[in-house]
Amino acid sequence: MRKLPPLGALRVFEAAARRLSFKQAADELNVSATAVSHQIRQLEDLLELKLFERGTRQVRLTPAGQTLFPVLRDGLDRFEQAIGELRRSRDTKVARLTSTVAFVAKRLAPLAGSFRDAHPDWNLRLDASNRTVDLDADADAAIRYGDGQYPGLLSEPLFADRFAPVCAPRLAPMSLDALRETTLIHFDWGPARRDDERAPVWRQWLRHAGVTDIDPAGGLSFTDEIHAVQSVVAGQGIGLLSLTLVAEELASGILVQPFALSLESYRYDLVYSPRAAERPATQVLRDWVLQQFNGGSQ
Repeated sequence: MRKLPPLGALRVFEAAARRLSFKQAADELNVSATAVSHQIRQLEDLLELKLFERGTRQVRLTPAGQTLFPVLRDGLDRFEQAIGELRRSRDTKVARLTSTVAFVAKRLAPLAGSFRDAHPDWNLRLDASNRTVDLDADADAAIRYGDGQYPGLLSEPLFADRFAPVCAPRLAPMSLDALRETTLIHFDWGPARRDDERAPVWRQWLRHAGVTDIDPAGGLSFTDEIHAVQSVVAGQGIGLLSLTLVAEELASGILVQPFALSLESYRYDLVYSPRAAERPATQVLRDWVLQQFNGGSQ
């Protein structure tokens, strides 16, 4: 059995230590200041340690109190958080889906309403993050962008991404020669993928197109893919962009694809933990994602 002081006394101590006032702690806990003082005294007697230096109008934590306070404060905060999550899970059903910032913004957010139509008793939570999320603790499923290899996880292929030059209609070059007069817009893949042959960049596209006299690194470069898309939409140049991310702009005519040549890149997969496979939230996400992306096509 755990050898702990009474929880009530610890709670009183935490409130008094946080406020450095027995009176304010009493107001918070809806008890008298005398009751607070009595509980603190009992706790000190039990621990055989002095926790407060008592002054005329204020109290100060002793070294022992300073050691105990942050542990109790953090513990009670986590206790409160866990209780809140339990209450929310009792009252609502939440399905948590994570993907890259760009994919959430350009593809998932516009489709979020269809999730509620298909599953009206569920709430969809979209986590836009470029970091690798823990699929046991922090999400029920993910749409990941990569080579399709996710050791220890279950994955289902959705579709491969393709990249091509796109631009505003007024900037569309009529030929490769005209491309020389246009500003190139780049998405910087970062050091981890910059030299990966599957990371489509202007250097690769120009090589496939047989163009040798254009600087493949010239123009404007962005470390955020959405910013690169916005720059192209604003008419600042022609970008080698994901056709997945600009599908809506191409369909509406805001952007055009002046050249048929495109490069295949990484693929999108639905990924989830084996331990979450039978989780109801994972199952409704799987049904919805496969329906939206047809289990293999955009």
